[in-house]
Amino acid sequence: MNREYYKWHSPNLDRDMEILVFGHSGARVIVFPTSCGRFYDWENREMLETLRHQIEQGDIQVFCVDGVDAESWWNMQILPAERAKRHLQYHDYIIKEVLPFTKKQNSNDFVIALGASMGAYHAMNLTLRFPESFDRCLAMSGPYDFEQMSAPYNVFNWIYEYNDDNVAQCNPVPLVKSLSKDHIEKLKKVELIFPIGQTDPLHDGSRLLAEAMTARQVPHAFITWDGFAHDWPYWQQMILLYLSGQPGAIDAI
Repeated sequence: MNREYYKWHSPNLDRDMEILVFGHSGARVIVFPTSCGRFYDWENREMLETLRHQIEQGDIQVFCVDGVDAESWWNMQILPAERAKRHLQYHDYIIKEVLPFTKKQNSNDFVIALGASMGAYHAMNLTLRFPESFDRCLAMSGPYDFEQMSAPYNVFNWIYEYNDDNVAQCNPVPLVKSLSKDHIEKLKKVELIFPIGQTDPLHDGSRLLAEAMTARQVPHAFITWDGFAHDWPYWQQMILLYLSGQPGAIDAI
């Protein structure tokens, strides 16, 4: 399959960022790496091999982006306010730089946000904030509620009860609850799919996200898998089941 490498200096992040592109046409799939991961992680984990047929058939074109987790939520040397600020700068990079870049590579209007674990958080958080930029979000095994993550899983405690306007934009469950009616109407047009294992410690966050979406009448597919299911072999199965490049995937689940 076609594979291309790109790198440029991001004005929004003030650092070099790298991207791997797989395929030549089809729905544009933006892939986010796992915690503190890099743009080559999905390739190294053979996730692209799992999607080879869809890529070579021209159903999807995959853009594996770099991350800045070590400079944002996983940087424990800075305060939560600074972590949130850096995280939102990353959003600016994706919306203002990556998406226009993908559009130049491929004029297909159907855009999918895709990720697993921390990558799922990025995919979901971006889709919630910018629903007009995405048509589908497949977010597998992600953390979606800061309060739920704070205890007893303190390794995920990113804010330590701190809150401000920036943090509020980064916390998916309360974000859904606070969105304006106009914003919710835009979100209703996006296919939101978030599978997670039943015994995954992050499962409650996904359940709370589903409840928030239900309360706001936002269509979604919250799917519980047996066991932990928080690992690459499970995510390979999930993308084959739920990624389909054709519109209407959520109706088939």
